[in-house]
Amino acid sequence: MVAPVLRHFGGKRRFSGAVVTIKCFEDNSRLKELLETEGAGRVIAVDGGGSRRYALLGDMLASKAAQNGWSGVVIHGCVRDTDVLATMDIGIMALAAMPRRSLKHGEGVVGVVIDLAGTPCKPGDRLFADEDGVVLIEQELVAAAGSGG
Repeated sequence: MVAPVLRHFGGKRRFSGAVVTIKCFEDNSRLKELLETEGAGRVIAVDGGGSRRYALLGDMLASKAAQNGWSGVVIHGCVRDTDVLATMDIGIMALAAMPRRSLKHGEGVVGVVIDLAGTPCKPGDRLFADEDGVVLIEQELVAAAGSGG
């Protein structure tokens, strides 16, 4: 269970998928690169360090995410362009809105264990989000359930 500090900003309130992780602080360079790839129904979990100084996602990147088949983006940080995000067919959750654009220094790392609002999150874990919040299920538990074990 992820701490109940994240708010919905996207048009989809219920979304789920296998997790792809990104750790970045106030710089969305790696997130932008990832959103330009095929999402295949997966969810991007972003450890933005809880920063409320810069937005890591806005309407243009969210549009790319929806077009490329990402189920959702969950950010331990901020978003912008919230009026447009609310109309998009993608799940987006974050701490808050912030109008300032992110830095662009090419920083960040994809595919590492992150801290998602106090909860450890690994690539391949399964994320489920709805009106009540976010639940993470470890990849090992998903695999065990699928094998009948």
